[in-house]
Amino acid sequence: MTEAVLAVEAPGASAPGASGARQFWRRLRTQRAALVAAVVVALLVLVALAAPLLTAVEGQDPTTYHPSLVDSARGGVPIGSFGGISGDHWLGVEPQTGRDLFARLVYGARVSLGVALAATVVQVLIGVVVGVAAGLGSRLVDQLLSRFTDVIVAMPLMIMALALLAIVPSSFPRPVLVALVIGLIAWGSIAKIVRAQTLTLKGLDYVAAARLSGWGTWRIARRELLPGIAAPVITYAALLVPTNITVEAALSFLGVGVKPPTPSWGQMLTAADVWYQAAPQYLLLPAGALFVTVLALTVLGDGVRTALDPRAASRLRVGTGRKREAKA
Repeated sequence: MTEAVLAVEAPGASAPGASGARQFWRRLRTQRAALVAAVVVALLVLVALAAPLLTAVEGQDPTTYHPSLVDSARGGVPIGSFGGISGDHWLGVEPQTGRDLFARLVYGARVSLGVALAATVVQVLIGVVVGVAAGLGSRLVDQLLSRFTDVIVAMPLMIMALALLAIVPSSFPRPVLVALVIGLIAWGSIAKIVRAQTLTLKGLDYVAAARLSGWGTWRIARRELLPGIAAPVITYAALLVPTNITVEAALSFLGVGVKPPTPSWGQMLTAADVWYQAAPQYLLLPAGALFVTVLALTVLGDGVRTALDPRAASRLRVGTGRKREAKA
């Protein structure tokens, strides 16, 4: 038992010569919650990608109006029981428009996940470039970029997004616009992380050796610094995705995000505001999809952070080993 505990406590206890990817996977496998979250995220991505096939099975489209399925004399109430659920409309139809709820739910996954991922990519690209430039640049460059980053961080995300989305012409593709707006005004935090990591790494011996060898600044950044900052960037990006999903849903809920008839979970919540008492699925389905997606991505991001940080993974193994020893 003592030998087993010592083996657990030894940080970095892995097979000799194991690659970084194998060590990451070994640490991630010890976290059951993160693995379950990964399965849930994979299923959500699969649903988003397979949305055309799923709606083809039901035989409905998310943007098609069905005025014959609603009672115009009663303000657009769906005809039929429980929101118009039938064999042709598995989850019923939306009030006033009669658009199929199942089709809008699965296509909403594609829009919400796509916007969040695209916004995260924009944030990471800008944050890495600005952070590396500030960390490697002269004192003046560092001061200018750091103060500019402070301004970006100080901006209230929702207020700035509301203002920008309200003045942009509606002819611009809305999902693309929402992703760009979120990405362009929310990259400050990741830039600060990258700058701090760059300042730490550029003082190490192997970076100094690269400079003495005649390497240029950007070659050093590409070959020596980017691999060193990859772990914190990936960790932070994994936690940005659920945040961006929530922001997109809030913007669509407020009416400045994705516009009808393009489906979005936040937009579906707006449509459910008046009608959810007559048919609770109007509110429960998009709200439940948002809750499950954000929770799964958050748990997965936390698991990735632990797996990429050997110290956190070591503490996790130590705690697990002590629990097993206590049970024995």
